[in-house]
Amino acid sequence: MKALQYLNKYFFKYKYRLLLGVFITVCSKYLSLLVPPLIRNSIDKADAYRTGLITDLAIVKEALFTNILLIIGATLLAGGFTFLMRQLIIVTSRLIEFDLKNEIYDQYQRLSVNFYKKNSTGDLMNRISEDVSKVRMYFGPALMYTINMLMLFIVAIIKMLEIDVVLTAYTLLPLPLLSLSIYILSRVIYSRSTIVQQYLSKLTINAQETFSGISILKSYGIEKKSIAEFSALTEETKNKNINLFKAQALFFPLMILLIGLSNILVIYIGGLRYIAGEITIGVIAEFIMYVNMLTWPVAVVGWVTSIIQQAEASQNRINEFLKHTPEIENTAIEKHDLKGEIEFKNVSFTYDDTNITALKNINLKIEKGQTVGILGKTGSGKSTLINLITRSYDVSEGTIYMDKLPIKEVNLNSLREQIGVVPQDSFLFSDSIKTNISFGLENASDATIERAARNAYIHENIIAFKNGYNTFIGERGVTLSGGQKQRVSIARALIKDPEILIFDDCLSAVDTKTEEIILRNLYTVSQHKTTLIVSHRISSLKNAALIIVLEHGQILQQGTHNQLLSMDGYYKNLYEQQLLEKEE
Repeated sequence: MKALQYLNKYFFKYKYRLLLGVFITVCSKYLSLLVPPLIRNSIDKADAYRTGLITDLAIVKEALFTNILLIIGATLLAGGFTFLMRQLIIVTSRLIEFDLKNEIYDQYQRLSVNFYKKNSTGDLMNRISEDVSKVRMYFGPALMYTINMLMLFIVAIIKMLEIDVVLTAYTLLPLPLLSLSIYILSRVIYSRSTIVQQYLSKLTINAQETFSGISILKSYGIEKKSIAEFSALTEETKNKNINLFKAQALFFPLMILLIGLSNILVIYIGGLRYIAGEITIGVIAEFIMYVNMLTWPVAVVGWVTSIIQQAEASQNRINEFLKHTPEIENTAIEKHDLKGEIEFKNVSFTYDDTNITALKNINLKIEKGQTVGILGKTGSGKSTLINLITRSYDVSEGTIYMDKLPIKEVNLNSLREQIGVVPQDSFLFSDSIKTNISFGLENASDATIERAARNAYIHENIIAFKNGYNTFIGERGVTLSGGQKQRVSIARALIKDPEILIFDDCLSAVDTKTEEIILRNLYTVSQHKTTLIVSHRISSLKNAALIIVLEHGQILQQGTHNQLLSMDGYYKNLYEQQLLEKEE
């Protein structure tokens, strides 16, 4: 149970609720254990009257009536305490489930972009849902029934020993076999539970990717292939689950068999001792009650063991992510008001998953309020350079300075709050257009939202929709065109009014005329702000104060539009090519 030790902090957090639950459980079980002695007393009184040891029937009736009232009272009180026990322990398990899900979610927020490149969304979702549900069972039913079992065992066995040591010894004879069985089966269950959870993650991944890419599946007409792949995966998952349940299914009949053996021993050995006059008939009845009271707790040992083993396997999977140290850490406490001066000194960067060196020895200074254009072929390192500014990654070599301060010494939250980014792949949330635009600025007024939309040249499109700004755009903005998604993303960045604006090839899906209008608006809005524009079109960059041409992760050319046109090379050739295409 090493993985589950991580959860001890929650036991401490809810210690008073859990301790009260344990106390109530003890009271409940103690009351229920008052019944067998009353049964013994009643049977012995009746047997004494039958054999003539007691001649007054009234005394027997009075004793029986008193015992019946006590049995009813003890049972009702035990039932009430059982209800309170469930309210305390089961509700506490739900509170811990809530806390654990929030802890995992917070950890997901802290983890870097690189982590998400290496782990699928489906697996992340499965660990925060299915795995946490398995762990909750450890805090709820497993804890509750374990306390029940221990309380019954301790009190019942003590009472049995007080009555007759020999009969108790025979009754407990099957217990070593029980312990060995639990040990062997629990190891099997742990192994199979881990495999089942892994396959559940695979199922979630498959379903999530299928639904996200349903338009591609339909356009290629490969629904049958997708269904066949999913069916094969579900079949394999079913088989893994069956293997797990086969191991779990052995517990209950095995427990019943062992309890049956105990009953046989009680009746046989008890009968012999009764005949020998060593015990009364009521003792046999009391022992049978104790054995059968222990039937459910003993039978539940297997179930509880199975729950704990599944929780252990699930918590082990959860711990893999909870104990993962974020690659990008916030080392600064004080917030920093950015001015927008950025400098790269001998910066190189290599992706650890592909071992591709995206940037090599970059030296670049961007002045406060300067507009910089970044141009280059696909894979030249444009997006990587942008990602280093936002600290989505940390440099492999060299240093990036933000306002003459190493970027690692700038408060990470403060840095990102003061940068507005429009990424290459415009991601929109399943919500209204209004909510997506105001995502960059909490409690933004309608006028502010509209102004940002106008600057992004999307306002006219929005008001043409039936519900205007309240139009629900579906998952990833599926109801909008590529150009509309890009412009909503631009509005979302502009509404923040940040000190640094970054546009990463965000106008690729709009026509030239629309691009010119948006760029004109952007140049107006971005005055006195440091602005970086990444594009394949020279028309998007020609008004920039500085243009950088990247090739194979290195700066090939840099200068103003006119300076670059005055020299032979990539920029001039691309400009002439795009000029010809425009004339055609």
